[in-house]
Amino acid sequence: MKIRHSLIKDIPRIVEIIEDAKELLASLKIDQWQNGYPNAEQVEQDILNGESYVVINNKNQITATSMFTINSEPTYKVIDGSWIIDESKVYGVIHRLAIAKEYRKQGIAQFIFTQFHQQLKSKNIQSLKIDTHQDNLGMQSFIKKLGYKYCGIIYTSYNAKRLAFEKVISE
Repeated sequence: MKIRHSLIKDIPRIVEIIEDAKELLASLKIDQWQNGYPNAEQVEQDILNGESYVVINNKNQITATSMFTINSEPTYKVIDGSWIIDESKVYGVIHRLAIAKEYRKQGIAQFIFTQFHQQLKSKNIQSLKIDTHQDNLGMQSFIKKLGYKYCGIIYTSYNAKRLAFEKVISE
């Protein structure tokens, strides 16, 4: 398994994986990603910004996607709670993480987080922040197992409530 930056030619597969995730969330009655977001335009923008990644298996198939950046997240500036590492410091952010349905439960999400943690460590960046829907108990449980701490509530650019988490990567 390896991770690489996404290419424009990857967009159809990335969108397919995101659509799989939307269906899963809907089937679990989680009102996340049910309003047309994320979409191909968002993925393309992530690629152009150098912030879209895909996981490739040993058969060179795309199995997962995620957005990862060290640019500050505007919606994280206001939190009902508090971040562990001050918001003014550089931090990593993960958004739009999705695993293809045929590859779920194979450790790919943990692989993605490990890769991003290593990127942050190599740049001496102390934290990674992530948010998720309050009903997305699977993601909450997963990130807590990885050592993420609940920090409070943030609101997306479209005013949706999200639970915010952070992990200190290096001190």
